[in-house]
Amino acid sequence: MAAVAQCVRAALRPRYPLLSFSLRTSPRLLCVATQQKNTGQNLEEDQSQSQNEQKVEPSSAEKILTEEKAKLEEQLKEVTDKYKRALADAENVRQRSQKLVEEAKLYGIQSFCKDLLEVADILEKATESVPKEEIKDENPHLKSLYEGLVMTELQIQKVFKKHGLLRLDPVGAKFDPYEHEALFHAPMEGKEPGTIALVSKIGYKLHGRTLRPALVGVVKDA
Repeated sequence: MAAVAQCVRAALRPRYPLLSFSLRTSPRLLCVATQQKNTGQNLEEDQSQSQNEQKVEPSSAEKILTEEKAKLEEQLKEVTDKYKRALADAENVRQRSQKLVEEAKLYGIQSFCKDLLEVADILEKATESVPKEEIKDENPHLKSLYEGLVMTELQIQKVFKKHGLLRLDPVGAKFDPYEHEALFHAPMEGKEPGTIALVSKIGYKLHGRTLRPALVGVVKDA
């Protein structure tokens, strides 16, 4: 420090004798000036570092916000997907329930219809068993009885048709395993193989669904 003071005094002696004198008499002034200079540099460095930290801090906060945003968007996507699936499941349940209700309305009388089919079969056999040659005016009781049976059979068929119950009398049609039940297979001249040659028992369909298959005889190759 003494050497620095001497150099400064030597440099300032020719021009500023009073300043040289003051430096010679008060060497502490130089030290104070040097300390102030150093302090100013330190303050500038601290301010620069503080500014840099302030610049870094917003970028870190922005990164955190970006990550949080990505997480929230992913959660929203999952919740939306679950919501859509729940809606689809609810719609499927609603459609199935509606279909079951409609089928219950259509086929709820199925067992009742099956029981009535036996009555219709008896009526049909009764009318077929009456000899046609005996139905004359000379035999009024038999004629009235026969006409009553025929009218009853016609009326019951009208009721069946009203409720979607239709007869299956497939003579000459192609054999269909969903509507017909084959009792036998036999070759027949002039008949195409696979067709129905004989109906032993009439079948019925309820609203397009086979309620009772027709019992048939099927033609086969000779």
